[in-house]
Amino acid sequence: MPFFEEIAIGQRREIGAYTFTAESIKAFAAKFDPQRFHLDEEEGKNSLFGGLAASGWHVGSACMSLLVADGQRLAREAAARGEEVAVWGPSPGFRDLRWIRPVLAGDTVSYVTVVIDKRSSASRRGWGILTAQTTGTNQRGEEVYSITATAFVPMRKGA
Repeated sequence: MPFFEEIAIGQRREIGAYTFTAESIKAFAAKFDPQRFHLDEEEGKNSLFGGLAASGWHVGSACMSLLVADGQRLAREAAARGEEVAVWGPSPGFRDLRWIRPVLAGDTVSYVTVVIDKRSSASRRGWGILTAQTTGTNQRGEEVYSITATAFVPMRKGA
């Protein structure tokens, strides 16, 4: 992963895609969001969603899983090139979480993150705070998910 100084506002990163199958929707819902329209095709069809709908938390969890996997891939690639890899810190939070359209069984959502702000941390010397907006778009080009999140990113030593 890059260091704070190497990240530019406007930088875009495609982090991957996830297909929401009926089986994955039901399994996630049974464990974390057991509402009828996430658990049963007929209930989903008769709901405002018009079909078996993924939990918004499932849509967000898929995004997080892809984000972490892509970060691990980038870190492995940088290490293989002999580059120093920045170990990012935790997120101090997020805002503006939106589930814009339902994600139905069979939909594939592609996620993209764009850096929208960065600043030095006032309370943690040697760290910056990065703000990014991540969106998810279905196979029809419709935005279905959006979140603005922050993360602590280390600065290079001596920077």
